[in-house]
Amino acid sequence: MLIDLHAHTQPISWDSDLTPDELVELAKAAGLDGVCLTEHDAFWDPADVAALARKHSFLVLPGAELNTEIGHVLVYGLDRFEWGMHRIDKLAEMVDAANGAMIAAHPYRRYMPWYYLEEDDLNATLQRALRNTAFKRCVALETAHGRASREQNDFSRRLCDLLGMRGAGGSDAHQPSHVGRCATRFERRISDLAGLVEELKAGRFEAVQLRDDPSQSGRAGHPRPR
Repeated sequence: MLIDLHAHTQPISWDSDLTPDELVELAKAAGLDGVCLTEHDAFWDPADVAALARKHSFLVLPGAELNTEIGHVLVYGLDRFEWGMHRIDKLAEMVDAANGAMIAAHPYRRYMPWYYLEEDDLNATLQRALRNTAFKRCVALETAHGRASREQNDFSRRLCDLLGMRGAGGSDAHQPSHVGRCATRFERRISDLAGLVEELKAGRFEAVQLRDDPSQSGRAGHPRPR
């Protein structure tokens, strides 16, 4: 089944143009089987998530996207914000205690410059990213990111391969056009949050690029400044 593990809605995520109802309806129309609500540094009330799922007869699961010192981390299994969550070691302790799971969101962002790298520079950048030991605290890296260029997602995939980790996919939807670009394909059926965490920890999933960002199509990128 296909689940979008990374999406944002208003008003909890201030930068999203999507209402929760709109996100779910667009996800259904895109052929997805479920979607996770991962608002910025905030958690949905589980009862409200359940009500939204019942309203649309669709799998809707809670999560969050937290800003940490190593970048943004998608978290599943926690239900409220607590002091210290923005430190990855503390966050990992909380997630472990709650039997949850974490995915490193768009891992290319802290390493790729605005211009595209030549192969030698790209390899050096990958080696620098490999020194970030916090990636290993996660069950996966987001290697299919709906708002990334092909080069950026390729960087994340190469980093994931070098780390020997699994790749996951999410749209990071903030607008209607973002929904349905990327998702995660799970081998087994998932019906609740506990099932999602179980499958993430078991590694029975893969990142899926469903359609490209039209703004990135055929784009060669910016040359490196001389």
